[in-house]
Amino acid sequence: MKIALSDDILSISNIEELDEATSETFRDRVRAALPDSSLKAIEIDLSQTQSVDSCGLAALVAVHKWAASHNGNGHSNGGGNGAVPVRLLNPPPPVQQILELTRLHRTFEIIKR
Repeated sequence: MKIALSDDILSISNIEELDEATSETFRDRVRAALPDSSLKAIEIDLSQTQSVDSCGLAALVAVHKWAASHNGNGHSNGGGNGAVPVRLLNPPPPVQQILELTRLHRTFEIIKR
């Protein structure tokens, strides 16, 4: 897994599997990489992801919950507007199907580039 911060966008890529064996590490590494300063978006590139299970979905939701509770200045938001968007990039068809079956495609921005 690769994590980079550029132009206030946290980019996560090279995720082969997001499952019970890898989800805790994913969650811990993403939280450790979150900046204290402003953040415009979190982009998770799923193009190389072969499988996602319930633990992997829970890890994605955990990142979304963090982002929803923070605004672009890195401070707690109190539930107002300004939450940091979490974008899932290029999910392959099996991962897209899981996101749709669980209705998480309504929670995350899904972008195909």
